Amino acid sequence: MIDATALAAKPVLEGDRIRLVPLAPRHADAFHATFQDPETRRLTGTHHHWTRAEIGDWTARCADRTDRLDLAVEDRESGAYLGDLALSRIDRDNAHGSLRIALVPAATGRGLGPEAIRLLLDHAFDRVRLHRVQLEVYSYNERARRAYERCGFALEGRLREALYWDGAWHDVLVMAALRPAGPAQ
Repeated sequence: MIDATALAAKPVLEGDRIRLVPLAPRHADAFHATFQDPETRRLTGTHHHWTRAEIGDWTARCADRTDRLDLAVEDRESGAYLGDLALSRIDRDNAHGSLRIALVPAATGRGLGPEAIRLLLDHAFDRVRLHRVQLEVYSYNERARRAYERCGFALEGRLREALYWDGAWHDVLVMAALRPAGPAQ
């Protein structure tokens, strides 16, 4: 049903302002710095404090993974690292997967996240041939929820008080986008 070779082949996807490229060791320092930012950690619900060595190991193994795509978001003009996104948890039998994204603080609020998400969704639906892509967003991240809706994601459910952050419980919203209608595949 899906094209599993599309997960092994790591694409470069070009947008108007950004480029998605395979996440690699050259991104490790910027990737690590992003997750040292308290607001990034809050928006992504990241409790684990990743060491530079862990991030280095992670990025070194990305190219060899055949079950997921890990891509860096780069500025198309300068090549600067703007964040990362991933297509993972691929269910081959049911043609769906999960998406996550994290941008550096300076890249938020500029429409770069939706541009990156649309590029990855197009790849997921057209090349990988997924039928459904889902994500989770925390109830306090209203800006991200609106951006996901602009990209075609719809709210499907709520995991009540599933995240404990900063002394309080927060809901996790489950959203998904479906392949645009067209010929059955």
